[in-house]
Amino acid sequence: MDMSHARILVIATHVFREVIRDRVLYLLGLFAIVFFAAALLLPRVAAGTENKITLDLGLAGIALIGLVVVIFVGTGLVNKEIEKRTVLVLMAKPIGKAEFIIGKHLGLSAVLGVLLASLTVIYFLVIILNRIPSPFWSILVAIFYLFVELSLLSAVAILFGVFTSSLLATFLTLAVYLMGHLSPDIVKLGQISKNASIESLTRGIYLVLPDLTKFDFKNEAVYGIQLFPHAGVMLINLIYGLIYIALLLSISILIFSRRQF
Repeated sequence: MDMSHARILVIATHVFREVIRDRVLYLLGLFAIVFFAAALLLPRVAAGTENKITLDLGLAGIALIGLVVVIFVGTGLVNKEIEKRTVLVLMAKPIGKAEFIIGKHLGLSAVLGVLLASLTVIYFLVIILNRIPSPFWSILVAIFYLFVELSLLSAVAILFGVFTSSLLATFLTLAVYLMGHLSPDIVKLGQISKNASIESLTRGIYLVLPDLTKFDFKNEAVYGIQLFPHAGVMLINLIYGLIYIALLLSISILIFSRRQF
């Protein structure tokens, strides 16, 4: 079956509406309340460093909320359809399995885009109301790369959701997130061990798992754009993320196409 952009768009739109109905955007209210309260309280307990801590805390909160959505929504996007047998109805329609997987990913990515944009607006509103100086453009760049990271993790979650249970997919996705942020340290650990087998193992882990540190610029963002890597490095990191997403979705499509329902 030829891939249809229209069918992919229909699936993505359905996912977007379904996730929004699951009250994901209520997280916006929670973030606004917690971040505003923190911005008011920090000057009393962190005199002299409250501005940086507030900026760091807000970016960490945005990343955490995005991760929660990916892990608890992304892992169930495909698996829920399989467990409820609604996938049988979908596959009976003129919908390709590649269209199904790509549409699910695009729909969740759209949710993440709206969520991050809304959280960013709240973030800057709280900063402005509390008169905290902030490097606007560097924070926007950091949040854009956070979106790329979360979109990649969405592909990871969908991949695990294709062939495992929702609970196991949740733990595996969280494990990939943690190891992805520790992957350079894992390689260094292998080098320190002076053991050829361990070094080969750690390098293998580094090559297989995504290096999520390539998208983490939260610490640099609060100091300004001048601390970011060179523009060429940033572009390579972006291409790396897009290629990894395409590879993960391709594997998901391959596994999903071989499943018998």
